[in-house]
Amino acid sequence: MSKVLVAGLSNLETTLKVEAFPIQYSPVLYPFHGVNSAVSGVGFNVAKALTRLGNTVEFLSLVGKDASQKLVKQALSDEGIRGKYVLDRLKQTPQSVVIYDSVGNRQVNTDLKDIQDSFYPQVLFEQALSNVDIAVLCNVNFTRPFLELAKRAGKLIASDVHAISDMEDAYNRDYLAAADILFMSHEHLPCSPEDWARWLIHRYGTEIAVIGLGSQGALLSVKRDNYIGYLPAVNTRPVVNTVGAGDALFASFIHFYQQTGNPYDAARKAMVYASYKIGAVSASDGFLTQQELDAWWLRVAV
Repeated sequence: MSKVLVAGLSNLETTLKVEAFPIQYSPVLYPFHGVNSAVSGVGFNVAKALTRLGNTVEFLSLVGKDASQKLVKQALSDEGIRGKYVLDRLKQTPQSVVIYDSVGNRQVNTDLKDIQDSFYPQVLFEQALSNVDIAVLCNVNFTRPFLELAKRAGKLIASDVHAISDMEDAYNRDYLAAADILFMSHEHLPCSPEDWARWLIHRYGTEIAVIGLGSQGALLSVKRDNYIGYLPAVNTRPVVNTVGAGDALFASFIHFYQQTGNPYDAARKAMVYASYKIGAVSASDGFLTQQELDAWWLRVAV
């Protein structure tokens, strides 16, 4: 298995199940078993999924000087993820509220607190980077200086820019330019996924891109083969909440790609992995082990 550096967000997540969108006003509701809390965040989710799949993860994150940081560190310990590089340098730990309905629609509300104005020590990043195969740098501000450091160190870089809409987006441009493996959602693209993938290659030379298309599957672009093609969605179990599907797709692709160097097999297996994940409530739940994924792969191979 691989040694992976993951740098990204940790937060305390609360999920709320509603009947449907839009939400009808009511002063008081009692959604029994419909409100749940868990440690989550893109960085935490990716680190957890990669660990479940058998990789060794060095996880870098920032949390607050508050009670929530104890929950984050306990969750890391429970999953066997080292907390050495998770620093309590924020005033408050970020939080999110995810509202979702019975057919899988969701709205994510993320309060980043002061993380976007906070810095992570370069010396600790370099220490963690020295013994890994790939750097997964999530698009939160404290990771931005590490893109160039990882590039100079000759490390493969993977990033997810989520619901992007502009090729020259000022916030995400550094990640677009640096990533060898780039993930994103189709939800706000200004053109077709195929055209977007072609522009990524033309503008940034992106080696591998995956665009999540929700219930329609995903699009895979592989520059070296001049390949752009679609992957069908996979059905493993009923959808509960689609939050975290992109994190699962991203993490599992990295795992399988690191195993084989084959982006096509990695993408197909990642589709199965993400399909199973969305049968869980929290963005940080529903991650299969390698053995469990292998069993599902035999049942629903695409």
